[in-house]
Amino acid sequence: MTSTPPPSSLNPEIAARLKRSADGLVPAIAQQYDTGEVLMLGWMDDEALHRTLTTGRCTYWSRSRREYWVKGDTSGHFQWVRSVALDCDADTLLVKVDQVGAACHTGARTCFDEDVLLTGAADSGVPADDQ
Repeated sequence: MTSTPPPSSLNPEIAARLKRSADGLVPAIAQQYDTGEVLMLGWMDDEALHRTLTTGRCTYWSRSRREYWVKGDTSGHFQWVRSVALDCDADTLLVKVDQVGAACHTGARTCFDEDVLLTGAADSGVPADDQ
């Protein structure tokens, strides 16, 4: 006999709109609310989204640990939720936060500072007017 997780407390109207991956997850992009800085990408299932919406703190599903984690509980680097939006395809969340401390598990401010693959229109071969 296998056990199934308890049903989520997520509002059923919101749950019905979500398009999840095969493993029941939705990518959640964390962005600094006032500067637009992209901080990190995490994953949420229905319960993680419910907790995020109701507590004001980002809760993610850890795919590697197979458990929920609230950003900041162990690191002290909190994400205070300012708004949550669903994209036009209903398959990605944008969580605007007030980030306290580093967002990346490496200790960096964001997860996207260390390995920049392309910068500026001159590098892309596309005229700036066409971007």
